[in-house]
Amino acid sequence: MATLHLCQILQYKENLTKAQERMKKYVDLKRANKEFNCGDFVYLKIQPYKQLSLANSAFHELAARYYGPFKVLERVGKVAYKLELPAGTRIHDVFHGSLLKAHHCPHIASQELPLYSEEGEFVPQPLVVLDRRMKKKGNKDVTEVLIQWQHTNPEDAVRKELHSMQHQFPDFDWRANRP
Repeated sequence: MATLHLCQILQYKENLTKAQERMKKYVDLKRANKEFNCGDFVYLKIQPYKQLSLANSAFHELAARYYGPFKVLERVGKVAYKLELPAGTRIHDVFHGSLLKAHHCPHIASQELPLYSEEGEFVPQPLVVLDRRMKKKGNKDVTEVLIQWQHTNPEDAVRKELHSMQHQFPDFDWRANRP
């Protein structure tokens, strides 16, 4: 009985090894070894539905997936890279290679990363006023503006009262951004 038991154990080990080899074979078919050199430019993939601080859009599926390009400063370990991010960025500067995509074009069009507060929350900044309208609120006429925020699509623009926006963003030139 003991020999039968030993034979079964050896058979289980052999079957397990075959299954592992078969799984590795199929995983390796889709695996792409990404390697970058110091000085290369790469795009950084940030997923807004996982990064609550970036979820600034009602339609996060349409938000930007890749930001950059950013310069690779050094390789950290086997698969991690340290990037040169803009000053004031509130995310760590070391990323796994699977979050990076090579930048091939000689032209570099910079797309800034979003700003964060001291608490690590996303701070939206107005980009442009797309439209203005007057609206009655009680006995008063109130000016509303349709604002496109930085790092969002024009379709995600929202209407806000001009007076409250002027107090919230005093440095933004509201007259220069008239439609």
